[in-house]
Amino acid sequence: MPSANVLEQKKQLVANLVDRMKNSVAGVIVCYQGITVENDTALRAELRKAGVEYSVIKNTLTKKACEEVGYGKLGEVLEGMTAVATSAEDPVAAAKILKKYADKVEHFELKAGYVDGEVLDAAGVTALAELPSKEQLVAKMLGSLQSSLYGLAYVLQAYIDKQNEETAA
Repeated sequence: MPSANVLEQKKQLVANLVDRMKNSVAGVIVCYQGITVENDTALRAELRKAGVEYSVIKNTLTKKACEEVGYGKLGEVLEGMTAVATSAEDPVAAAKILKKYADKVEHFELKAGYVDGEVLDAAGVTALAELPSKEQLVAKMLGSLQSSLYGLAYVLQAYIDKQNEETAA
């Protein structure tokens, strides 16, 4: 039977993970099997840079945290070597970065995730990863607005030029 100290540490780990999941907009669960130390170090650095928390926690503890948060369906994929990545601000950052590594490393795979309170399967996480980033969407929107404004400016300028020709004649 585990000591009271060990039980308290496990409870604290679960509480920390519950807090992370509640305060995040998205999360991804991956099987990190087959990743080299070099790739893992690069992955963790890239995730940190994007503001994503990534950690390896025992499946039983992760399952308890998922159930407490209301993501009980995620417990179904918690087998083998799993890690959890959570993002407090960007809903697609973790999925994009982890998908890139899943494409690069043979046994590294996306298992499931969640975004805005909805549980996603592996296909859903992949679809989330393929969404354009917030910056790309803002740039597209601004480009659309700008082209509309240029069109309006050209029409107004043509009207002014026509009025100037009529008054000059």
